[in-house]
Amino acid sequence: MIRFDNILEKVRYFSEKDMTFLRKAYVFAAQSHRGQVRRSGEPYLSHPLEVTSMLAEMKLDVTTLAAGLLHDVLEDTDVTAEDLKKLFGKETADLVEGVTKISLVQISSPETRKAETIRKIIIAMTDDLRVVFIKLADRIHNLKTLKFLPEEKQRRIARETLDLYAPIANRLGMGRVKAELEDLSFRYVDPENFFKVASLVDPLRKKSEKELKALKKEIIELLGENNIPGELFHRIKRPYSIFNKMKRQGVDFDQVYDFMALRVLTDSVKSCYAGLGIIHQKWTHIPHRFRDYIAMPKPNLYQALHTTIITAQKQTIEIQFRTHEMHDLAENGIAAHWKYKESDPLAFLKEDKRLLWLREAAELYKEQKNPREFLKSLKTDLIPEEVYTFTPMGKVVPLPLGASALDFAFRIHSEIGLHATGAKINGRSAPLKTILKTGDIVEIFSSPQKTPSRNWLNMAFTSTARHHIKRWLNLQDKQKKTALGKTLWEKRTRAHRLPAASLKEKKRLNRLARAFHVNISSPQDFFYAVGSGKIVVNRQLIETFFLDTKSPRDRTPMLHKVATRVAKKPAAIKIGAGNDPHVTLAKCCSPIRGEPITGYITSGKGITVHSLRCPLVTRERLDYQRMVDVSWGGPSGRRYQGKLLILSEDSPGVLARLTTLIAQLDGNITKAEVNTFSDRRARIKLTLKIKDLNHLKKIIRGISEIKETSSVDRI
Repeated sequence: MIRFDNILEKVRYFSEKDMTFLRKAYVFAAQSHRGQVRRSGEPYLSHPLEVTSMLAEMKLDVTTLAAGLLHDVLEDTDVTAEDLKKLFGKETADLVEGVTKISLVQISSPETRKAETIRKIIIAMTDDLRVVFIKLADRIHNLKTLKFLPEEKQRRIARETLDLYAPIANRLGMGRVKAELEDLSFRYVDPENFFKVASLVDPLRKKSEKELKALKKEIIELLGENNIPGELFHRIKRPYSIFNKMKRQGVDFDQVYDFMALRVLTDSVKSCYAGLGIIHQKWTHIPHRFRDYIAMPKPNLYQALHTTIITAQKQTIEIQFRTHEMHDLAENGIAAHWKYKESDPLAFLKEDKRLLWLREAAELYKEQKNPREFLKSLKTDLIPEEVYTFTPMGKVVPLPLGASALDFAFRIHSEIGLHATGAKINGRSAPLKTILKTGDIVEIFSSPQKTPSRNWLNMAFTSTARHHIKRWLNLQDKQKKTALGKTLWEKRTRAHRLPAASLKEKKRLNRLARAFHVNISSPQDFFYAVGSGKIVVNRQLIETFFLDTKSPRDRTPMLHKVATRVAKKPAAIKIGAGNDPHVTLAKCCSPIRGEPITGYITSGKGITVHSLRCPLVTRERLDYQRMVDVSWGGPSGRRYQGKLLILSEDSPGVLARLTTLIAQLDGNITKAEVNTFSDRRARIKLTLKIKDLNHLKKIIRGISEIKETSSVDRI
């Protein structure tokens, strides 16, 4: 168990004032957790001490270390946030509260829990990034004691770590933390492959270390002869990293070239390149394995030179060159800026390129509340960016593997992306859907007349591009529905000779909002509600809008006339209460009981009922003068037709799971069309018989929860 004195040894550079503050936090934590024991049987205080020791190794400030000691007192003791503020100040209390909020996510659905966890992490990080440093250290120590928890909880925590915490550590450039999170989780997520990789690595470890030490000695002498200062360290590749590479590249263990590696730490960038030249003169290197991350840093700002050589014993060994500062940044990432940018690290971090994805994620969550969609978008952002493209002027544009020319356009600027017409890649014209690869020189052409279509979502890979496209499409959709709603309202008020302009009266809008349970604060909101079918301009609406029985002053002669006209108007025709031969459901939109509808008098055929979402209605193809009010009648045993379009993975059993689910939910499939594609995706179109709109929504929710499905829409 770590002792508090061990932590003090690591922070001897602290001032006496800081040391006193840290001791105060330790004493308070010890008193607060007195008598508490962890599942391992150790005193509870061992956990905050381990967490704080890790934070001390990152060379973080005294406030972060104090918060590390106190990070569980709000959750596990009677201490309040107000107590912490009084004793340790607002900054420390806020950090502890930030960590506590992340820890208190208790939601049954794994998908929703992940979305809520990442939401809280994002909020906490945008407030103060140090919260996530504490949470990462907390997670590492919890993983080290995971064996004391039930198996199901072990797997859940380990899986969550690989999906969320390790990628976040990677995006923050915290290589050492990321590697430890991955290896500790690997054992519980996939024990079979963990022990398989371990059995391959262990026999080679002693032999490899012996070879690395011999090579290390030879390189030290070589650098000394050329007056290049350098410290050398050796490492064997970690189990999870080996397994991931084998899986990702489809190779066997003996094809993992960087299984053994030497790291040279030197004094300057010049010495890095000079040392690399000497190594290449002495040993044969593998050209396609050379990486210059100094000239072209990774998106998390990692910098180093990587090369792989072939030794006299025919062994492949990776050699890395870094300066001491590059090494510190590679190990501790953004946390190292508390050391190098002590003047104002928080202000510096606001502009740090490594946090661009975080700022975009925060913006994304404001507009994307659906947990499945949010996680899908965020997962793209957390994937390590491995493709390096260039503008014609030579500017480097890093993108995720799988990004297209359209993603490139949005990465340059959102306006260029929204009006992109085409691209030129390496001097040749190419469509915007072209997938880019490292080294591509990309030029984007745009025109003010060009705007996004829904098909663009199939070409965009990054969440940034998809976010801008969806926002533009939603804005256009809202404008169209608002215009339609305004037209419908004006036509109906003209037909009844009512004052359309009275929408400007706030009290009338408030009355509508209460009556129809819709958020209406302006005439535009009202028009949008009408255009989107949330409110139907019918007798009930006119009565609610123009008549206020509680306010005698509103009963002007004009309103009495309106009331008379409305009262004399026939009641809406009831649909579904009986078999009326003069009323039929339109085949073009197949209206379903429960959704907003309108009637249309068809010559010689009686009344045809259309859904308000029907293109004939939304595009005003029907003569308004022949439209009549209709509504759904009382209970009916009738079944209605619904059509669904499902996009899913092309994997065995998906269709069987869909049909079983629909049958369990009392739906009846009358027709199914399935198309599969080369990218292992499937397009499934189903025609169903269902009871009503709520029944269809229940089926849609059930299909959405099948993990292989990516989307389900009514058509």
